[in-house]
Amino acid sequence: MTEAEVGDILAPAGLRLVERVQEEVRLPPLPAYVGPASAKPEHGRFDSRPEEIADPSAPDFAEKVNAGWYRMAAEYGLLDERREFLLCVGRARLGEDPDIEPYEVWFRVRLLDEWDLVGSEADLLRSGFANLFTDRFVPEFTMASLDGRMMLNTTVWGDGTVSTIVIRP
Repeated sequence: MTEAEVGDILAPAGLRLVERVQEEVRLPPLPAYVGPASAKPEHGRFDSRPEEIADPSAPDFAEKVNAGWYRMAAEYGLLDERREFLLCVGRARLGEDPDIEPYEVWFRVRLLDEWDLVGSEADLLRSGFANLFTDRFVPEFTMASLDGRMMLNTTVWGDGTVSTIVIRP
């Protein structure tokens, strides 16, 4: 998939593609074999507020996930002064060989004034896991601040709900 094609997919979500990141992305340190979802508060994990946890079948699902994501993105420093940050996309989603290391491809993106990460149903933000239990669009994505101080993960949990966590040691 070309950068232009990636940009076209992300545009309805209110994300402008700035560039594909060629160098290694610096992320907050986590212990070996600990991913964001299994990190603990002592690793710098912060969770969505209980009222921000969303059920995909609820009518306010998109609004709830968007609001929780934005609050945490703003509060924990995802966005720089130009509202730019890094977005992670798996190689397989881009039509690339997923066996190439690293497995993820990072893109520098800018959040536009008009955005809707969930309601846009941008395929690169879609959860593969949620496809096991619903046909409805459910988001799942990882983002990081440009300075590498924080990582944000909007994820689908085992009970089917969606919420956002931040890792910021």
